[in-house]
Amino acid sequence: MPSNSSPVAESPESPLVEPESPPVEPVGSTKIHAALTRSSTGSADLRELESGLDSLQSDAARKARVDWSRVLLPIAALVVLVIIWQFYVSLGLKRRDQVPGPMDVVAQFGTLWAEGSLLEAVWTSLQRGLLGFLISVVIATPIGLLLAQVAPLRRAFGPLISGLQVLPSVAWVPAAIIWFGLTDATVYFVVFMGAIPSIINGLISGVDQIPPQYRSVGTVLGASRLQMAVQIILPAALPGYLGGLKQGWAFSWRSLMAAEIIAVGGTIGFGLGSMLNQGRDLADMTIVMSAILLILAVGILIELLVFGPVEKRLLQRRGLLSGSTR
Repeated sequence: MPSNSSPVAESPESPLVEPESPPVEPVGSTKIHAALTRSSTGSADLRELESGLDSLQSDAARKARVDWSRVLLPIAALVVLVIIWQFYVSLGLKRRDQVPGPMDVVAQFGTLWAEGSLLEAVWTSLQRGLLGFLISVVIATPIGLLLAQVAPLRRAFGPLISGLQVLPSVAWVPAAIIWFGLTDATVYFVVFMGAIPSIINGLISGVDQIPPQYRSVGTVLGASRLQMAVQIILPAALPGYLGGLKQGWAFSWRSLMAAEIIAVGGTIGFGLGSMLNQGRDLADMTIVMSAILLILAVGILIELLVFGPVEKRLLQRRGLLSGSTR
């Protein structure tokens, strides 16, 4: 007996199509949408917006792995330089008291270590450099934000800040000695004058590179001027700000060495610059080379242990490492 219900034949002209799943929005896009559509305008929304903007710019998470080339290549370069140094010394073009060999400098390192002056010099200079740099950051950051946000102040003081950055910080040493005498205040003042202008200009440069949409979103969320500066402008300007911090550290370290070389005596302690000056007074090139190598080593270690990892992490979070040689 024929059935009233007949199977429906699938027509080639009308194939069964599965419903499409809704597109998956990126995490950052979801956070931004939630922050913009929420009725609240509190600081929690601003923090969520900041997190969403960072997520939109970040690369896919990279697996943590040890890149031995970052260790082996610098060591290989150092070995090559030492070999070239020893080869030049072996040619005998200069007297050994003028151009000592690597082993002569190593022997001097041992003597300075035994006397205790090596550790004293490194600790004194490193302590001054780090403390002076941190105080410079505390002073320069609000000034930089203020100049970047207030146009009349920037037009008035911007050229002066740039001029101070160009001025060699060693020029401040004679004035600092007259004002503060042979004390640590002289050294710190020279460090401040070397670091603060670079940090301010770096922060201003970072703020100038912020897309205008960031400020527009902050305005929509009802951010105050302080919230706009601290929670939107400063995080968005971090790449330029970090560049200013690196340059500020370089200027503060160089300024410190210049101050320690010139300002000798009084209550000023024995730092690496003092060691360098001592080697000059004694016409002992092994002491001079030891001080130079120690100054160079401290600068390299600060870069490798502090600024390098921070900069890499920041650029990785914002998706700026693609194609980079870092």
